[in-house]
Amino acid sequence: VVMAATRNVMRAIRVFEFGGPEVLKLQSDVLVPVPKENQVLIKVHACGVNPVETYIRSGTYARKPALPYTPGSDVAGVIESVGEHVTAFKKGDRVFTLETLSGGYAEYAVAAANRVFPLPDKLDFRQGAAIGVPYFTAYRALFQKGCAKAGESVLVHGASGGVGLAACQIARACGLKVLGTAGTEEGMNVILRNGAHQAFNHRDPNYTERIKACTGPGGVDIIIEMLSNVNLDADLQLLSCAGRVMVVGCRGRIEINPRDTMSKESSIIGVSLFLATEEERHECATAVLDGIEAGWLRPVVGLEYPLEKVAKAHEDIICSSGARGKMVLLL
Repeated sequence: VVMAATRNVMRAIRVFEFGGPEVLKLQSDVLVPVPKENQVLIKVHACGVNPVETYIRSGTYARKPALPYTPGSDVAGVIESVGEHVTAFKKGDRVFTLETLSGGYAEYAVAAANRVFPLPDKLDFRQGAAIGVPYFTAYRALFQKGCAKAGESVLVHGASGGVGLAACQIARACGLKVLGTAGTEEGMNVILRNGAHQAFNHRDPNYTERIKACTGPGGVDIIIEMLSNVNLDADLQLLSCAGRVMVVGCRGRIEINPRDTMSKESSIIGVSLFLATEEERHECATAVLDGIEAGWLRPVVGLEYPLEKVAKAHEDIICSSGARGKMVLLL
């Protein structure tokens, strides 16, 4: 009887109040969730950490989960059990998710079967945890919202993080000219190894002039922007006629002159994966799985943390000096 009781609980991170990283509490007696119909239970091996999870945790984000909750959406692991009507997966299958219902910072997570995808053997669980939000967001920003076409140029601002590297790989595979920025020499090298034709250090005071010299008078067609509260004003000066800035990340306010959009008929477009329709998610998934099969989609894993160091991970993803791939929790 005792054995059965211990098997029903797991270690998981719980948030009981919104606030700083210290509100992330590791608990070892959380009930293992049970999959309902059209759901699966995954034994989590790795879970991605995304900047948006820090905004949600702080209580400043538009979407607030009911407290208490477990953060985390991008998990990779093995199917433990399946609910009724699930035919696509069986116990033992290697999978990754786009989102979870019970939260990914945990030893087990429940997800809707239609948000779960097979993880090919050529990728490990750490890489699997780096696919969901970054690659789906990058694809959505480039094609569903940015209408990118082969032959166009794209500038990925903050290209050495999870979404940035995903955007570089996807854009390069789809025939775009790819420019990327990073804050360190190491970050710039990572970008160049992952699809960027050229890399720029955004700490260099003249980096925008260097980008202009590279793109010529035409400017850049699309900018994928991870830190719009810092870069948006300068981005508008870098765009081509009918160019568009895709706002993927923002940590505050910024002042711009709307006239800058008139002179080139440029656009500022917000990107939110949460608003994708079922069809759009399916399109993203198809592109991502094709990319894995073709071999150009290779997630780059950056810093790794055990579950008990999750507060440090949340601190580092916002405060660290330069990203080098996708941050993951290992279970």
